[in-house]
Amino acid sequence: MRRTRLGRTDLTIPVVCLGTMTFGEQNTEAEGHAQLDRALAHGIDFFDTAEFYSIPPRPETQGRTEEIIGSWIRARGNRDRVTIATKICGRSDMDWFRDDGSACRLTRAQVDEAVFKSLKRLGIDTIDLYQVHWPDRRVPSFGSNSTIWTNPARADDEVEIEETFEALAAHVKAGRIRHIGLSNESTWGVMRWLRAAEMSGGPRIVSIQNAYNLLNRSFELNLAEAVGREDVSLLAYSPLGQGYLTGKYRGGALPAGSRKKLFDRLQRYERPNAAEAVEAYCGLAADLGISPATLAIAFAASRPFVASVIIGATSMAQLEEDLAAFDFAVTPEIAARIDEIHLRLPNPCP
Repeated sequence: MRRTRLGRTDLTIPVVCLGTMTFGEQNTEAEGHAQLDRALAHGIDFFDTAEFYSIPPRPETQGRTEEIIGSWIRARGNRDRVTIATKICGRSDMDWFRDDGSACRLTRAQVDEAVFKSLKRLGIDTIDLYQVHWPDRRVPSFGSNSTIWTNPARADDEVEIEETFEALAAHVKAGRIRHIGLSNESTWGVMRWLRAAEMSGGPRIVSIQNAYNLLNRSFELNLAEAVGREDVSLLAYSPLGQGYLTGKYRGGALPAGSRKKLFDRLQRYERPNAAEAVEAYCGLAADLGISPATLAIAFAASRPFVASVIIGATSMAQLEEDLAAFDFAVTPEIAARIDEIHLRLPNPCP
């Protein structure tokens, strides 16, 4: 299993990270444990979760994914063998995460509450990588480096990055967090977090977790240069475009048990030119004699700025197919054919 260094730290991570957001909703505790066992046996010792999970977010299942990972660690006694990443919610009107019913904000008090709750649910003393799931400031859309700027109004109660940074830095100093990272962030945000560390002498961010796939290569527009020069590792999520790049939704298909069928939350991948791009990539995969999923995952893993690709599955069969994709090599010739499609149908789902 190929490994890379996380940021400028001494911690190495595998090119594959197991995402767990289905645990506690689409997957039972036993199924989650089975996936974690299989991943670790395959050499994957890096697991990503969040206080936000299970997905879709509901008060009844909030934090359940962390609890399932925690029960697995206790049952296996393997804390020293795994790297655990989790996240704190950014700005949101959801009011079931904090004990006092407050809407989510990245204040010092809310950071403190979230860190202690995640530690308790996970049953560990230190979180290896603690990430800001999305910013406190208003942005054009969640998890998107938009190709159309809508100039959202600044919130009156916006929490400055420096306040959140100082709160997280205190937990690093106390030993409750090893490293801090970002998610669903922009180039401006990355550089502001790095400046906060430089000005204070505090801990630098070591990673950014953003969507990156064949339908959304917006990370390449300027984030790739920034993180490359600053040694911030990209943890690429949604390499399969929430399932669209497997081809399972082609022609309007709606498979039983799929997230689209269950939750109807995938509109990000139903924008103009998305279906045409999916068809083009599925056609290329057919020409190469591989599955569309293999092409999509292998492409993400092949990019020089990607440190680890976050995969997720609701069945062991899906997990096995995802793992096998990392054995496929994207040659320069294949990359050129991918780029031809991308230039014709660029970033339909940013």
